[in-house]
Amino acid sequence: MERACVLNVLYTQCIHDMTLLTILIISVFFPIGYLTVTIEPLPPVVVGETVTLKCNFKTDGRLREIVWYRVTDGGTIKQKIFTYDAMFNTNYSHMEDYRKREDLVYQSTVRLPEVRISDNGPYECHVGIYDRATREKVVLASGNVFLTVMSPPNNISVSAENCPAPFSRYQAQNFTLLCTAKGGKPAPSVYFKRDGELIEVISYIHPSAVAEDGGGSAGVRGARPLISRDLDDTKLQRSLSLLDPEGRPARLFTESPERGRNPGQHTQGQQQQPSPATEVIPETVVSREFPRWVQSTDPLYYFSHTHIPQSDGSVLVQARLTWTLNPQLDNDAMFSCEVKHPALSMPMQTEVTLAAPKGPKLLMTPTRAKVGDTVRITVQGFQNEVFPEPLFTWTRVGGRLLDGSAEWDGKELILERVPAELNGSMYRCTAQNPLGSTDTHTRLIVFENPAMMKNTQNPNNGTPRVDVLGPIWMVLALVLTVTVELT
Repeated sequence: MERACVLNVLYTQCIHDMTLLTILIISVFFPIGYLTVTIEPLPPVVVGETVTLKCNFKTDGRLREIVWYRVTDGGTIKQKIFTYDAMFNTNYSHMEDYRKREDLVYQSTVRLPEVRISDNGPYECHVGIYDRATREKVVLASGNVFLTVMSPPNNISVSAENCPAPFSRYQAQNFTLLCTAKGGKPAPSVYFKRDGELIEVISYIHPSAVAEDGGGSAGVRGARPLISRDLDDTKLQRSLSLLDPEGRPARLFTESPERGRNPGQHTQGQQQQPSPATEVIPETVVSREFPRWVQSTDPLYYFSHTHIPQSDGSVLVQARLTWTLNPQLDNDAMFSCEVKHPALSMPMQTEVTLAAPKGPKLLMTPTRAKVGDTVRITVQGFQNEVFPEPLFTWTRVGGRLLDGSAEWDGKELILERVPAELNGSMYRCTAQNPLGSTDTHTRLIVFENPAMMKNTQNPNNGTPRVDVLGPIWMVLALVLTVTVELT
């Protein structure tokens, strides 16, 4: 029994030794190579920087090739950006190798100078070695890394939505500032400040359709829940003031500019005597009468933002700040839009100052208008910086314009082929925005046209008249004289 056990142990040990011997023989005469590939991770980079992709791999085999790919369209397309062929030792300058414990450790380096947003995405490093067993078969392995390219916004601007718009004396109206940030990746964060202080806002979701009702108003649209904070009765009343009686968000209330103005206004300018040249009447500022609808000094501000992906990979961000305008308090208030982005060391900023128009400067050409000339009266600017853009309305004091219309909207008034009857006529330019309104007058002096006066005196348009009757009368007189003498 003991002998059988000993034989069994010897048999088992022999089988185990034979297995090890077989593995040893195979590994010596038919070696199997190994290959490991890793790519060093990369931190996010900024557009314009130079990026180095490093592919490290370790093998005991003979290198065949290295191929770098840029992966696009979710992995369906691989664009070859670098190839190393060990057979021809191509681009060896990109390779670094050294021996370590009889194994070969390689590092393949690819340099991407001045990266762009389009360089963002995954990259793969494929390595091939010869199989030590067959000497012909190629063993492949790969690694991948994701390159994140950031781009700071390259342009920010602030504008007023739905402007130019008229000034409303009798109804409250909502006012919306639109801040647009372009070129950022990822999308930047945008916030507003008033007079240098961060504005506490109530966030709401702005609908995808920016002008769902044709752009007729700039009211607050969409759901806007109140923020989670303790609101006293005053703040609650102010928040409800932006809702209509049915509980829906209020819209911007505006009124059309005053169309029927009393011709008896501005009599002081009409009493002045016209000068030989174009006469500019001193401006008359329309007094701004603010009724009792004016809101509190601490209005509620509503904030929304939308992200619009662009074809170049950047994101267009539009942020809106809406509140009930108070012309008395908001006039001369400075609002700034600030943009934060991980690629920026400090925020970008642009600012505007709300201001009603004051004293439009009018330019009339030609300065000495003659009968039949085309006269242009243009607004050249204001005595102050105006924001938002004003709405211009032209009227003729005491009558209609030359084309028969009661008024004309635009920055320039054109009077074609002015007649003499317009001499001394006065024109009013009304400039207004949601913060206020102002009027400026100018008088048109029309001089006689000498060419037209000459044409009036000479119906033949200046062609010399040939007096044919004169010689005929002389001949008749001579004949009569000869006849009398013969008789």
